[in-house]
Amino acid sequence: MTPRAGGRPTAAGGPLLMGVRHHGPGSARAVLAALEAARPSAVLVEGPPEGDALLALAAHRRMRPPVALLAHAVDDPGRAAFWPLADFSPEWVAIRWASAQGIPVRFVDLPAAHSLALTEHRDGGPAEGRGIDPIGILAGAAGYDDPERWWEDVVEHRAAAGGPADPRAPFAALAEAMTALREAHGDGGHPQDAVREACMRLQLRAARKEFGDDIAVVCGAWHVPALAARTTVAADRALLKGMPRVRTELTWVPWTHRRLARHSGYGAGIDSPGWYGHLFAAPDRPVERWMTKVAGLLRDTDRTVSSAHVIEAVRLAGTLAALRGRPAVGLAEATDAVRAVMCEGSDVPLALVRDQLVVGEILGEVPDTAPAVPLRRDLDRQQRSLRLRPEAERRDLELDLRKETDAARSCLLHRLRLLGVGWGEPAVGRGSTGTFRESWRLRWEPELFVRIAEAGVWGTTVLGAATARAESDALSASSLAAVTALAEQCLLAGLSGALPVVMSALADRAALDADVGHLADALPALARSLRYGDVRSTDTAALGEVAVGLAERVCVGLPAACTGLDADAATEAQRRVDGVHQAIGLLAAAAIRADGLSERWAGALHKLCAGDAVAGVVRGRATRLLLDDGRLAGSEAARLMGLALSPGTAPADAAAWIEGFVGGAAGGGLLLVHDDRLLGLVDTWLTGIPADTFAAVLPLLRRTFSTYDPGVRRTLGELVRRGPDPGRGRDECGNGARGFGEGFDEERADAVVPVLRLLLGLESPAERAVTG
Repeated sequence: MTPRAGGRPTAAGGPLLMGVRHHGPGSARAVLAALEAARPSAVLVEGPPEGDALLALAAHRRMRPPVALLAHAVDDPGRAAFWPLADFSPEWVAIRWASAQGIPVRFVDLPAAHSLALTEHRDGGPAEGRGIDPIGILAGAAGYDDPERWWEDVVEHRAAAGGPADPRAPFAALAEAMTALREAHGDGGHPQDAVREACMRLQLRAARKEFGDDIAVVCGAWHVPALAARTTVAADRALLKGMPRVRTELTWVPWTHRRLARHSGYGAGIDSPGWYGHLFAAPDRPVERWMTKVAGLLRDTDRTVSSAHVIEAVRLAGTLAALRGRPAVGLAEATDAVRAVMCEGSDVPLALVRDQLVVGEILGEVPDTAPAVPLRRDLDRQQRSLRLRPEAERRDLELDLRKETDAARSCLLHRLRLLGVGWGEPAVGRGSTGTFRESWRLRWEPELFVRIAEAGVWGTTVLGAATARAESDALSASSLAAVTALAEQCLLAGLSGALPVVMSALADRAALDADVGHLADALPALARSLRYGDVRSTDTAALGEVAVGLAERVCVGLPAACTGLDADAATEAQRRVDGVHQAIGLLAAAAIRADGLSERWAGALHKLCAGDAVAGVVRGRATRLLLDDGRLAGSEAARLMGLALSPGTAPADAAAWIEGFVGGAAGGGLLLVHDDRLLGLVDTWLTGIPADTFAAVLPLLRRTFSTYDPGVRRTLGELVRRGPDPGRGRDECGNGARGFGEGFDEERADAVVPVLRLLLGLESPAERAVTG
């Protein structure tokens, strides 16, 4: 018997082949209508046959689309594929209909065991992309330059136009069109289709033997001609002979509307899942309901949108559809009407409408009874316990590590990051920058389920897997800095069980590594780790000993390592000096037993200041650090600046010294504002640079001063514009003091005191009466 491609049964009978477009609401409605009319004895749906055991979960009350079948190779979990389904997917509609009717439903396609072995495609099921675009060709033949618009007019809006008398008629017409296309283009540039279709035909034959000819098949429209073709069992089996296979596991996972969008990479995606979902779910008046949604969204952003706007937008959309000869209002007409009426012609609020409604952030839900690797089970349990629900929308999370729940949340997020499950990323928070607070930016993506499956090789719980991964990374780390960064991660993640292995690897590498640059790179992470240990009540004594040992070696070797450097190496050396300086300060703050360490580091900085062969940017930074710590007098800093900016110094070297002294460091501009001597030296040097060399040093100077706040730059400009003030005298270097005087003007200072007391709430009743 020959299968029939939609329409009424032929004389020969045969299965009802319904070719669809994946994730099309019009196709979904047509499938539902055809199933109600045909009442088949079984339903076959395009998908991996290994998923048959999971089909019963489609009827579960906790199953909420969008969802996806996830298949991954057991021995290589990173080799995975998704088969996404939304409320408006024809396949999902067929599955739910069959489940509600008690009718058998099965997947028919190439098994995932073969498809994963044939390809490393990791973002979707067997790719629907091909050398040709069937919808595009049909749209062009109909005179459309936009395939999406053609599909909407012909299929998606069919219900709005009244629909055909026979609900199966659209499938017959689409099958005829696809047959003509395949006769002209063969496999369409996707050779794997021949193997898939041979497998589908074999499974279709088996289903007909079991259930008879009165069955329905839902598959991509491109495959319908191949399923209706006359072939032999032997020919189909020959195509499948010798195919590679891998051991696979399948489960349901939540999906998102955003991941259904075409730009996400899934070959069978759509541009507007939110719009399609609305079209499928709206019981009536879809345009009016859509405009109401848009108005609600815009009102939530404090835009003035009234009922009159909604009415006018509906009217305009209908008028546009009529002028363009469309059977019903499409997304283009609705968008143009929203832009003109509700957004006042602006694309800025329209971008929000597209992001939140046209695409959307809906995250599906899967019942707890769905199969999952043990690691995911443990993660689900912790997410519920910590009230940390996965969400598709970006979410900012502020944690106070002094609270037990927040500390546990922090450990979980850090453990997942160590496992490569990037659910959360550390962010700059609005609150305190101390060690008691952490800020995170959370966003759950479906791909994380694959990452969880991959991480399952390390253990069955998040704690166990993260510990095993940390120990393995410590033994295989390629650099000392990598091991110290890992130690920091272990403390952040609360992995006390991994610390002995990590510390052993750290001690071994630190003892063998003689490169001062490597030691300097490793020290900051160790110093930060000691702070985290205090917050998380972790024993960091061994870590402190290693950190102090590294710091001692850096103090001895860094001055010599900063000599004879080119420009790039000098910039890197400056970064290391900053990192070591901050690290030694943290070691002192953590009360680490390191007698004399701060003094030895100050001695190293003094050597850097005075070293003629040391790069200018390093000498300038060392001078600034000593000045900020009170280990260098202002007069001495001025003397060093005078030497660095003397006429005998090459302008490029002098500019590098300036960058190290006042560039990039916090408060560099304010130092010049409040220290007339330094500002005078810089101004005198700048005005004395020969014209023929000024252009060469200008980029460096621009980079230095562009880091200042606009207010600081304006103040510096005003001070320089005023010029020397004879009444202020001259500094010890002979330069005229600019802007600020040598002493305080007590009368002017006293005038500010009442205002300050008022701001601080310290004013007396008499002062309150004066200030009003």
